[in-house]
Amino acid sequence: MMQAFIRGVSVCGPGLDGWAASRAILAGNQPYVPRPIQPPVPSILAANERRRTGAAVRLALSVAQQASEMADIAPGGIASLFATSNGDGAVVHAILQTLASDEPVSPTQFHNSVHNAASGYWSIATGSRQPTSCLSGGDASGAAALLKAVAAVEVEQVPVLLCVYDVPVPELLAPRRSTMGSFGAGLVLAAGAEHGALARLRVTYQPGPAPPDQEVPRGAAWRELAAGNPAARLLRLLESLAMGIYDDFALSLLDGHAQVTLDPC
Repeated sequence: MMQAFIRGVSVCGPGLDGWAASRAILAGNQPYVPRPIQPPVPSILAANERRRTGAAVRLALSVAQQASEMADIAPGGIASLFATSNGDGAVVHAILQTLASDEPVSPTQFHNSVHNAASGYWSIATGSRQPTSCLSGGDASGAAALLKAVAAVEVEQVPVLLCVYDVPVPELLAPRRSTMGSFGAGLVLAAGAEHGALARLRVTYQPGPAPPDQEVPRGAAWRELAAGNPAARLLRLLESLAMGIYDDFALSLLDGHAQVTLDPC
């Protein structure tokens, strides 16, 4: 079993506006009101990049920046891993409409359509020379990314920023990939418990389906969102972290699952 320590955390989603404002809600100490939220424009983006980016990139960079700052790490100062199931569906939709009209596709649309757009903008905005990557695994994107990030910390003994995010796709694409709301979460993971670690994560891959009772959030208020947005499947982790409790849960990962334990420091 591999392990890493959580040094920073962030969240942005319906009714969840940052970790400081959301912690009491996730812990069940304040009522949850699932109102839509507009991700803030990340301050690290220059004016030109702000005009070029869409909602998906802005969401990803917002939670990445917030998690880094909570961990007292300069944005872009460590290796990063971005994970999304959908990428930027709005850009893909716009390109398909352009192709159908026989008009040329703009270079800006094209470079925003690639799956690693968020990680690219992150490197540009922060001036980072640290390694960064982006992966996708359908509904299991969050589980795959968590497993990969913890493995990198375990093997390389370096901190890693993990950012998982997904936004809805346009109406015409929704029948193929319906997604509920916009949701993003960030974690800064490190090899040791120094620098005020919040909790220890232990992750291992297990064959076979995830136990159903271990995969859903504890609170019923989060279950619809967790089922409707791939990134929001990390809500069980965020919920237990906010409560400050030990938890043993599972995340479906293709034909197996990631078994995760969280132990507060």
